[in-house]
Amino acid sequence: MSAPIIFYDIPNKSPTCKAWSPNTWKVRFALNIKGLNYKTEWIEYPDIEALYHKLNLPAKYFKKDGSSYYCLPVIHDPSTNTTMLDSFDIIQYLDKTYPTTPPLITDELAPLHAAFVHAALPTVQYQLWNIVTLAVSNHLNERSEEYYRRTREADKGKKLEDICTEKEWKETEEGFGTVLKWLDRGGEGRELFLGDKISFPDLQIVGWLLWAKVSLGEDSVGWERICGWHGGRWKKIHDRLTPFMKVV
Repeated sequence: MSAPIIFYDIPNKSPTCKAWSPNTWKVRFALNIKGLNYKTEWIEYPDIEALYHKLNLPAKYFKKDGSSYYCLPVIHDPSTNTTMLDSFDIIQYLDKTYPTTPPLITDELAPLHAAFVHAALPTVQYQLWNIVTLAVSNHLNERSEEYYRRTREADKGKKLEDICTEKEWKETEEGFGTVLKWLDRGGEGRELFLGDKISFPDLQIVGWLLWAKVSLGEDSVGWERICGWHGGRWKKIHDRLTPFMKVV
């Protein structure tokens, strides 16, 4: 067996699921769906920049002030000596490097998948962040929690405790409703974007749902509320990817 792909992820202290980030979950799903040999190296928030320097990986994203923004996911594939960041780019790489595994971003649909990402972030992810951010902070290990709270509160200009109100809940539900309208254009009640085949948008959607479930808590009122939106559709969509929620 070839050396495992090294997958870098941010841990939390949840006793039930250490993986929580919607961005890294997309890649974890891809690795699990493809059945690839990999291992997770857990990186705390303050150590991500040092990881980039260690791997000689240039930053791809930048903050408003022009400084580099260091984020995960990142993988290193020793079989090809390839190091990559960004979930979309990583999954395209996995599709092309391991062509006998289930494809998740075909060349024909890659432009539409990229458009989905562009549309989905302001429609759902930014709103859902308002709901989960305090819970995320509370579940992080001490060094990451201090870093996360300090940087996010500086960016928002308010305490994390003051970010989520009923207004944010309603806006998030509306955003999820918009995504359902996109899904239902392919057939009412659809749970996967391509019908019976898992593709990149499904990884993003269920990544959001896991973000909420792990952070808020599977037995929480908040997660129960999300599961009840739109006739329980989101719990069904979440459950479609349950076989691929392995954390190694």
